[in-house]
Amino acid sequence: MTEINEFGYFRGYRCRLITLSNNAGFSASFTDFGATVQSLKVPDRHGKSEDVVLGYDTLEEYAEGNSCHGATVGRFANRIGGAQFSLGNKVYELSANDGSNTLHGGFFGFNKRVWDIRAVVDGDQPYVEFFYRSPDMEEHFPGNLDVTVKYTLLKNGLKIEYTAFSDRETVVNLTNHSYFNLKGEGKGNIKDHVVSINAVRFTPVDEELIPTGELMQVALTPYDFTKPKRVGEDMDNGSLPNGYDNNFVLVNDGGRSASATVYEEESGRYMVVATDMPGVQFYIGIGLDNEPGKSGHVYEKYGGLCLESQFFPDSPNHPAFPSCVLKPGEKYYHSTSYVFSII
Repeated sequence: MTEINEFGYFRGYRCRLITLSNNAGFSASFTDFGATVQSLKVPDRHGKSEDVVLGYDTLEEYAEGNSCHGATVGRFANRIGGAQFSLGNKVYELSANDGSNTLHGGFFGFNKRVWDIRAVVDGDQPYVEFFYRSPDMEEHFPGNLDVTVKYTLLKNGLKIEYTAFSDRETVVNLTNHSYFNLKGEGKGNIKDHVVSINAVRFTPVDEELIPTGELMQVALTPYDFTKPKRVGEDMDNGSLPNGYDNNFVLVNDGGRSASATVYEEESGRYMVVATDMPGVQFYIGIGLDNEPGKSGHVYEKYGGLCLESQFFPDSPNHPAFPSCVLKPGEKYYHSTSYVFSII
């Protein structure tokens, strides 16, 4: 079943809220502001469906907020060091919106744009498709970039597919920035969630969270999630007191097997994340600081965790990293799925 409702106006553009639902107790709502996941309702072990992603109730809060709740992030997700990169024989100077670096596409990234609604389709696997044309040199990135994001409500989860084409050589890195709390949004922190990540290496960073270029083994470090581990384990024992905001180098088979898993014992919800991207940023809401959220809830620090499928941070400045360059005539495509069960 599909439903479309008004969600308000942003700078004269009318925005909508589109809800997809199925008979298995799953539903998801999306807004064309930022091509954003506004809610994702998933049954627990008692059959009670609850919203497991953080966010806001109103368009105004999405427009004013800076946490990227549920948004499509681009043109380049994560950080670009020094707010610049070279492509061909030209250096592109970007917006420095994160200290001296660029974060999530600049001051006015894809998460703050109103996208076109290209399709809303009902059926056994209903979907909504959003489109945005990012003009040449928007936020100083080269090329007219045509981007499509398709959200499909699966019988037991959500699949996201990204497609992009450019008329000039450019760099592209798209992801979704949903914060998950499998107890339900606003129900405390996620330190007791049990996480595994299919990665034996990660990209260490400097004090500004820019990769050093090294690929470090996770073994014998707090970054080892090759076996399921409570998020707060190495935070509580002092090994990594501030928690995680790190890119993991996935052991990737094209998204056919789990890239990461998350389990929450109280609800019984178990989430499997699968992607064909080379990396995933594991971020645990360090910047959330009693932020007002949906239904009067307050999001405390560590109130949600993100698993952002992506190219590695600062890839344009590290030739040895998987290439994020998109050339004219080429197709950018990747998919990420979040599939739920009860254990």
